[in-house]
Amino acid sequence: MSVVLLLLLAFQTTDPVADGVKALDAQDFPQAIKLLSQAVEKDPQDVYAQFNLALAYGASHQDVQAIEGYRKTLTLKPKLYEAELNLGILLIRNQSPKDAVAVLEDAQAQKPKEFRPTYFLAEAYSASGQFDKAESSYKAALDIDPKSATCEHGLAQSIAQQGRLDDAAPHYRKAAELDPRYADAPVELAALYEEHHQPAKAIDLYKQFPQSPRAQERLGALLLAQNQAEDAIAPLEFAVAKAPTPASRAALVDAYVKSKHPEKALPFVEQLISASPRDAELYMLRGRIYRDQHNFKEAARSFNAAANLSPTSTEAWNELAGMLISLEDYTQALAVFDHLREMKAEIPPHYFFRAIILDKMKQQKPAVEAYKRFLELADGKYPDQEFQARQRVRIIERELNKR
Repeated sequence: MSVVLLLLLAFQTTDPVADGVKALDAQDFPQAIKLLSQAVEKDPQDVYAQFNLALAYGASHQDVQAIEGYRKTLTLKPKLYEAELNLGILLIRNQSPKDAVAVLEDAQAQKPKEFRPTYFLAEAYSASGQFDKAESSYKAALDIDPKSATCEHGLAQSIAQQGRLDDAAPHYRKAAELDPRYADAPVELAALYEEHHQPAKAIDLYKQFPQSPRAQERLGALLLAQNQAEDAIAPLEFAVAKAPTPASRAALVDAYVKSKHPEKALPFVEQLISASPRDAELYMLRGRIYRDQHNFKEAARSFNAAANLSPTSTEAWNELAGMLISLEDYTQALAVFDHLREMKAEIPPHYFFRAIILDKMKQQKPAVEAYKRFLELADGKYPDQEFQARQRVRIIERELNKR
């Protein structure tokens, strides 16, 4: 072989590690992984190649391979700071915070004045439920970088998880001041006040966010729970206008009904029914609103829909019967009472109303039987109706005896 050919071959020889690192720097991760894998296969003891291969896997979100690569790197070179830090971050990202703690504790011990190992150690503590240690580490990280909103938020959460909500409050607010992404952070605290049965503090916080649909929805719901239906309307109207949810619409309907504005509730009930046409309770709600407005025809239609969707609901059938009686649709009302009898759900008032219907239909003998059956079962619990029943029995029997 000539000297010239040998020289050409020498110039064509490549270094897969160097070329892999160049590809990594250029963010050509598939090429970097290919070349660095070749290098590791050729020399499994090459720490530099193994580390950069793990780095390439991590950059391309192949976390399983990256974690394995960093573990191999640390086997070859224990306590390598960069490998420990990167491995810890990946373990947190892959829901293995307890495994992350050990390597991050070592990384942080090596560089206690660096923000990243201190911060990620705090994250690992928090994710593994060690909130007291997380608090200390977040504070240490904030000593290094006081402007870290993410760290303030993490500190707030770690304190809150220890039940010290009032201590957490200034840190939630600080996170919101430092970064617009955490503007709603105090709303998170308000939700925690709710969970800890401190509604007054939650309400005060929610009121500070009049432009937040989420905050206003919860404010309205809490005011409703405090029997302040009128006060709940405005925040719930805002929430429904800006970011409607089934929960906010339902709460607004409840607020309207409780504050005696049923006519305002109806459009929202219709929206809820359109979204959930198989929800019997929504038809019951609509029926009650129409009933209270004395729109018995629409009320009957709604109660009938509810009864058909929930055939075992005695409430739906009872309400339907009441509307049919109000509409003087006695035949259908009797059919409903017959259905309740088949359900074995008859109660004394059913006999009374059956008697009234039969009485109005001039079916005197069945009417007397129904009145008497009602009186047998009433046992003094319905004095007004019992008085009326006795009077009608006497009158009808007198008329029947004249025939």
